[in-house]
Amino acid sequence: MCDPLQPCKTMDQASPNDIELAPGVWLPADALRYRFSRSPGPGGQNVNKLNTKATLIVSDADLAGALDPGALARLRNLAGRQFADDQIMISSAQSRSQLANRRACLQKLRYLIVRALVRPKRRKPTRPSRAAIERRLKQKAQRSRLKRQRTNRPDPSET
Repeated sequence: MCDPLQPCKTMDQASPNDIELAPGVWLPADALRYRFSRSPGPGGQNVNKLNTKATLIVSDADLAGALDPGALARLRNLAGRQFADDQIMISSAQSRSQLANRRACLQKLRYLIVRALVRPKRRKPTRPSRAAIERRLKQKAQRSRLKRQRTNRPDPSET
């Protein structure tokens, strides 16, 4: 989504070091910061020697320039505990490769942004019609009579 006060960036207007995170959402490559650490889990000597776990850090201010305020609020909500200290931190340690984990982090961020761009539909309060209410009550009474017939006690309405 684009800022209503500024025109949208198109592919030909984006600078070469901009990254497209979602359709119409571009961010400068230097706004995406990565931090690397040791990965947990199996991997032999790879785990003990290499920093393959990737953590992608994107500040709220950088995202504010690319998303409208509603989408940014939805993104914060969707990110949940990944959003802290005015930045989104997304981690990946799925692969033994640092490059694959960087790609996985970027893919997770793209998924969150695409979901945040979808504006939820406003709920229109509705109520059932009088006929629907009467049908439901009639069915309830019929079911009640059926269940009462199963007992050995006499029906109190028949006496």
